[in-house]
Amino acid sequence: MSWQLQEAKQRFSELVRRTLEDGPQTVMRRDEEVVVVVPAEEFQRLTEDKPDFKEFLMSAPEGLEFIIPERPPNDYPREVDLTGGD
Repeated sequence: MSWQLQEAKQRFSELVRRTLEDGPQTVMRRDEEVVVVVPAEEFQRLTEDKPDFKEFLMSAPEGLEFIIPERPPNDYPREVDLTGGD
């Protein structure tokens, strides 16, 4: 549900109750969404630390294999002239 800012201020208790019962509530100011009120539990879930990429990979189910394709034998890096000459 969307609430105009003035209405949200006047009916704050109802805004909190509706948030807990119905989920996130949007507050508008001059017909623009400015904030979303969410239950504390949902906010904590959304902001809790997420594992870094290495931890994410390490948490993969046991037996899951990562396959790194091999490069063809003639796929060598190209030579680059770093001297600035032609």
